Amino acid sequence: MLNLERLRILDALARHGSVSGAADGLHVTTSAVSQQLAKLEREVGQQLVAKNGRGVRLTDAGRLLADHAARILSHVALAQADIEAQRGRVVGEVRLAGFPTAARGLFPRAITTLRAGHPELRVRSSELEPEHGIRHVLRGDVDLAVVLDWSNKRLPVPGGLAHTALLDDAADVAMPAGHPLAGRAEVDLEDFADDDWVSWPEGEFCHDWLVFTLRSKGIEPRIAHLAGEHHTQLALIQAGLGVCVAPRLGRGPVPEGVALVPVRQQMRRHIYAVWRADADRRPSIRAAVEALREAGAAVGG
Repeated sequence: MLNLERLRILDALARHGSVSGAADGLHVTTSAVSQQLAKLEREVGQQLVAKNGRGVRLTDAGRLLADHAARILSHVALAQADIEAQRGRVVGEVRLAGFPTAARGLFPRAITTLRAGHPELRVRSSELEPEHGIRHVLRGDVDLAVVLDWSNKRLPVPGGLAHTALLDDAADVAMPAGHPLAGRAEVDLEDFADDDWVSWPEGEFCHDWLVFTLRSKGIEPRIAHLAGEHHTQLALIQAGLGVCVAPRLGRGPVPEGVALVPVRQQMRRHIYAVWRADADRRPSIRAAVEALREAGAAVGG
């Protein structure tokens, strides 16, 4: 008889690609992962992992069993969802992830609503960039992620995930108060062809969007500074070091000496929640989605 928890560890190893990654994803020690894999090998009578440099890799038998493990665990998750749905109570734990401004702008209100309405539900939250949020939902590391894309650049949502819109978030251009365009009622991005830009870190979806958008308008962006936090970006603007795109969700107080001007052809982020379709019937997922919708309506309204 195959042990379900050992299959879960093999599945985590296949998804994360390393013993340490599997241990982090399951919140156990690396020695526990290694011990359980050794026991699983004894159960099946075949070698499932082999050394690969300083790490390990799955053998052919390991990949075969890992494929079965993923399907088995999906059926177990579906069974748990059905049992939870039949019981009808919002209990247990739900794990949320969101990109930083969503975590700041939506999570406090949504989690407070969940705690007030469902005291038996434990909510855990973390910050993850959109691509990582989707990956963690697919891997089962989080139950629901708040992600984004832009009106002119969509973020692909893989099959097997359900999603719902939460709100559209407009963005302005932030510039030093002494900038020649700071007093305008509206601006065009083309007006900043000769300015330095403050952007999100390279490789992040929003950085790629900014480069794509400026180039689509015939502007080769002069990106001088990279910062992941919007407050850091605005501090650089305050110091007169460039301009940046400043979404409104979770923006908070604007530093003195920074001007925000709307863009004539409005830039909007589409913000939505994603979760595994096989968890769709869980009352805790439905409750979390509804709380996020309410938070989005309050912020967007």
